[in-house]
Amino acid sequence: MQEWSRRDALALIAGAGVASCGKEVFAAQPAQSLGDIAARNGIVFGAAAGPVIDKDIAYRELYRTHTRIVTTDVAMKMGTIVPKPGPKRFESADRLLQFCASHNIPMRGHCLIWNEWVPQWIKSMSGAEREKFFDSYIEEVAARYVGMLHSWDVVNEPFWPGHKAPGGYRLGPWYEAFGTGYVRRAFERVAMVDRKTKLVLNEAQSERDDDVGIAVRRGLLQLVDELKHAGVPLHAVGLQSHLQPRYPHDPGRFAEFLHALAGRGVDIYLTEFDVRDDTFPDDIAVRDAMIAETAEKFLTNALRVPAVKVVIAWELADNYSFYTDAAKKKDPLAQRLPRPLPFDSSMQKKPLWFAMARAFENARKS
Repeated sequence: MQEWSRRDALALIAGAGVASCGKEVFAAQPAQSLGDIAARNGIVFGAAAGPVIDKDIAYRELYRTHTRIVTTDVAMKMGTIVPKPGPKRFESADRLLQFCASHNIPMRGHCLIWNEWVPQWIKSMSGAEREKFFDSYIEEVAARYVGMLHSWDVVNEPFWPGHKAPGGYRLGPWYEAFGTGYVRRAFERVAMVDRKTKLVLNEAQSERDDDVGIAVRRGLLQLVDELKHAGVPLHAVGLQSHLQPRYPHDPGRFAEFLHALAGRGVDIYLTEFDVRDDTFPDDIAVRDAMIAETAEKFLTNALRVPAVKVVIAWELADNYSFYTDAAKKKDPLAQRLPRPLPFDSSMQKKPLWFAMARAFENARKS
């Protein structure tokens, strides 16, 4: 997102008085919940949740306290529901839904159709079998949760320019079966059985101002135009917002993109927010300051656009980040672990928490 030098990092540390002042301001307020702070300023804040909240009581409490919406992490992905032929496995999704319902927290479904994480037994089907499965799977899963979800990520990540397909589309079993028309088909199938849930097109990489990010933005705008022109029900576009400072980011150009999306009559959700920190220094205080600075600038810019309604972190605490899982798999003895989320591994607030709170307080303000 931005090039950082050691001098920049030290300047952030030197400015810690500003951050501590921010902490005092929030400490003086009765609400200590990110969800409450966001809600006061017209934003819905939440987080993705995995099966671990069934076991980790302290982590579960973070969700109860801080989230005002929850997204399923893996519980509603095809690889979880149909890992092999036979009965569908809804247990994980149902447990999370029960948790959300018991605390009056709306739940988002993620995701019905994605060209990744598709079980091999489905990839091995003939074209005709795959087409039949596509339709029946969407209809059965969507029908099971009619009226129970806030929104569905109907199609996830339709674009990946690295695959060199026409229009920058992501290749995979559904693209092979239907071409680009799989996106429209998926939305239309959901709408046949569920007219209550908001339908969302979710995409990654749009924050980048390099060839990949620009291609994704261009493709996404064109796809939204095509769906709208065809009368397909599309209520929101999700922009994942996994911030990656290794890539360039132009706030002005990103704001133009957000306004262009909003002008197409859709809400905008920031659906998988975190900050990748592998290009930042090892020193934790320096790194945390840089993470917070990156996040606050991004969110403050994005939240000036009225169409941006929802901000969802991809998990809440560092030890449960997918970046941490990847780092441990790469090196089980790794001393440096990622710190991309608002709470640390001890469930304590980090500078990122306060940066997000300030961004929420400044939402919609010029």
